[in-house]
Amino acid sequence: MVLLKLTIAGFLIGLSAMASIALGDSSSRPNVLLIAVDDLRPELGCYGVEEIQTPNLDQLASESILFERAYCQQAVCNPSRVSMLTGMRPDSTKVWDLVTQFRKVTSDLITLPQYFKQNGYTALGYGKIFHNPWPDNQSWSEPHRWPAGRRLWSQEARDELLAVKTQLRNEGLPDRQVNRLRATAVEQVDLRDDEHIDGAIAQQAIDSLSDLAKQSGPFFLAAGFVRPHLPFVVPRQYWDQYDRNQISLALNPHPPGNAPSFALNTMYELRDYHDFRTTPLPSDRSLTESQQRELKHGYYASVSFVDAQIGKLLGKLESLGLRENTIVVLWGDHGWKLGEHRSWCKQTNYEIDTRVPLMISVPSVKKRDQRIVGKTAAIVESIDLYPTLCDLVGLPVPDQSEGRILTALLENPDLEWDHPAVSQFPRRDASGGLMGYALRTDRYRYIEWLNRQTCETVATELYDHQNNDYENDNLIDVAADPLVVSTLKKHLWSTIPRPLAGDLVKPIPVIDPESTERTEMTWRNLRDHPVEIFLLQPKAERALKGTVQPDSILVIEAIRGQVYQAGDQGRHIEAVRDRQLNRLLPRIESSDQNIDNAGKN
Repeated sequence: MVLLKLTIAGFLIGLSAMASIALGDSSSRPNVLLIAVDDLRPELGCYGVEEIQTPNLDQLASESILFERAYCQQAVCNPSRVSMLTGMRPDSTKVWDLVTQFRKVTSDLITLPQYFKQNGYTALGYGKIFHNPWPDNQSWSEPHRWPAGRRLWSQEARDELLAVKTQLRNEGLPDRQVNRLRATAVEQVDLRDDEHIDGAIAQQAIDSLSDLAKQSGPFFLAAGFVRPHLPFVVPRQYWDQYDRNQISLALNPHPPGNAPSFALNTMYELRDYHDFRTTPLPSDRSLTESQQRELKHGYYASVSFVDAQIGKLLGKLESLGLRENTIVVLWGDHGWKLGEHRSWCKQTNYEIDTRVPLMISVPSVKKRDQRIVGKTAAIVESIDLYPTLCDLVGLPVPDQSEGRILTALLENPDLEWDHPAVSQFPRRDASGGLMGYALRTDRYRYIEWLNRQTCETVATELYDHQNNDYENDNLIDVAADPLVVSTLKKHLWSTIPRPLAGDLVKPIPVIDPESTERTEMTWRNLRDHPVEIFLLQPKAERALKGTVQPDSILVIEAIRGQVYQAGDQGRHIEAVRDRQLNRLLPRIESSDQNIDNAGKN
């Protein structure tokens, strides 16, 4: 049974009071604390996973409505975060990858913290809220700043990486492969929590709370933790909470039967760490049991480490007397595979990648020490957070929002709620690319793959959660009722607009017409034939800027913000060379990947 510590009627009166406040004096509106955690799947005590230790998240869940079936829009950092923070799907933001800056392609969007800032809130963000390279200072009352002087790997791990790189170069491995490598994917370090980057992020937010407590107006504070994103490098005490040999391994360590090969990820993210650089594709074979236990141990230790930082932040909120007037949201940007489908990392359309933890803790206006608590099995989406938070504080929901207001579920977690979730993920193939769309209903996951150029359907998948929650077998050709499939297909394309030819082509970023800042863009050609470099501009023909010969470089004088393309198949990039860092971003590498933009997840 769902326990309600606050009556629904009382809560509705509270919301009405919030709305009236929003139309007048903003000083009495509730605060918002948004806690974002990277790569956090619902592998927590409050989600029924007993072997992981997350006492602070479990306590927050006991004071919240916990959403058991919440889903992100795309299972990778940049698109997922842009969708949540704009309330819009990736097809609307035009952000489908890790290298697109949303302001460059959809410059008129108003983000969630930006909207609150425009309506009288002090909006501050620390850590990873937006994707790492673009903290989007336009959204905040003060410029975003990462903690200075914090460490991650030990010096021993860094020295080991240098030795490995030297060895691989001596063996003839190309520089482009050697330079991608990082230090170890897992390491136990002897650091205090606040010496670690995530501990320092927590301290930034804690210090900010002390300042915010002294002001009269409301605040929107966002704290984004990087762990449990790779690498799993956290203080030793969190590793010591687990016995590696007692950690259970994935129950479905094999790819989905009858699924298209391109539906799986490649796990390139894991191969970027030198100790896992020979990781096989999930379609080929599994990691060894020792590797699986090491990675899962590291993931669990990282989650417990972040749980401790969140506990410190919530403790400070409480001690300052701010908890009673603060809406607290805990959100994970996407899931993460721990050996399921013989795979690791994210970047698929499956349940394990798209399902995320979500908790919303709402104070009562009438009784500040009480909150609605319980769980709901309703299917919700990350894009629902934007309109829901607006509704909770009484702000009008902006027209750009494509999500649903979840207030009714906060009032009644058992409410009948017949709405699906839609996630998507792109893939590269010989045709130029695919886009897969996943519809998650109460019973089914239906996935339809479209050619990105023509938007014609090229493959479908169907998984029945009534009979198998692990999505082990694609039933589309072997056990699917044609009526079920046709109904799900209609449901998908009535939930979101079906894209038309040209809709999924990556847009050319908008150039600031006032920009005159000169920079240099250096291209290095690692192919065996010459490549032409073109300048691209919206609504204009390509302009040939030069030809870079094999094993040579070409330096182009550019204006910061201009967009260039290598050959006919190049990916769009921004001229962002930093003279101080002498950073050479674009490199022409191979026929199927024209530019290595050094974009990381």
